[in-house]
Amino acid sequence: MTSPAFLKPARAVTPMAFVRAIAKGYERYGMDPAEALKSAQITPRELARPGARVTAAQFEALSEHAMQELDDEALGWFSRRLPWGSYGMLCRASLTSPDLGVAIKRWCRHHRLLTEDIGLALEVAGGVATLRITENRPLDEAFREFCLVTSLRFMHGYMCWAIDSRISLRNATFPFTAPPHRDAYAPMFTPEVRFDAPQATISFDERYLALPLQRDERALRTMLKRALPLTILQYRRDRLLGQRVRELLRSRAAEASTAEALAGLLNVSGRTLHRQLHEEGTSLQTLKNEVRHELAVEQLRRTNRPIKQVALAVGFRNEKSFSRAFLQWTGYAPRDFRQQGPSS
Repeated sequence: MTSPAFLKPARAVTPMAFVRAIAKGYERYGMDPAEALKSAQITPRELARPGARVTAAQFEALSEHAMQELDDEALGWFSRRLPWGSYGMLCRASLTSPDLGVAIKRWCRHHRLLTEDIGLALEVAGGVATLRITENRPLDEAFREFCLVTSLRFMHGYMCWAIDSRISLRNATFPFTAPPHRDAYAPMFTPEVRFDAPQATISFDERYLALPLQRDERALRTMLKRALPLTILQYRRDRLLGQRVRELLRSRAAEASTAEALAGLLNVSGRTLHRQLHEEGTSLQTLKNEVRHELAVEQLRRTNRPIKQVALAVGFRNEKSFSRAFLQWTGYAPRDFRQQGPSS
């Protein structure tokens, strides 16, 4: 299995520091990286330039060549080799999981069979899932940054591929000083990156863990024929988008009064918002109706506010249109619902 393309192709944005880390892997095994560098069209002069960058395609070609030539998918990071196919084995071992949470736990457990130099663990608290790396032995400083970054990228990329969805990260942390190429971290992970942290971590919404896997063995074989497609930017659909829209409609209704305003809060275009909701089998109007229904039921059950005030509070212009909609939702007029107290 080849390495993930770290960033968008065509632009030279992948730090040369990562290329030099691969060259250090060759040095560890007493081998010459010349052919690998040539396959990626990286000259020795470029390799020596401190602030140089390479494209994702160059980095992918270099990684694939190096992993096969060294027969080490860890590229020299660990105390023993991870033979060619090791990460493919991790993917296959997790593929039959019923949901993403189980898949991640299997990945973490099986990773220990490959190396004990680092440990991966999933923690969940307060609605946030965190994937954490524990360094069980000191990693060579020549490899440490590249090892921790790549290990999290592999994991994040596999997660996105497995559920066929972009997984938006809340934050990422790293246990080293911010490198000169720190600007590359936002495209790789999230703008919310913190350095000099206790451990390397990525955090995301816990609800992704409940999503079912969308891939099968055939899809896995196709994926493993090329670079592990963990370029996160290609996953434009977020399978939790509907839930995120619902939350904003409940908690920030005044700011999310139009599709354009809501799209702005989600950092997508209005067209993208409608398209992705359609792909999830819903629509903005459907979600608005669901939220209005939920809020109306809460208001009618828990308060004594006049029906007109309830109507305005949940987004209707007048009591008449609210009563008509509520009757369609529940089969009851708002006053009858309040008096009888039926379950919705």
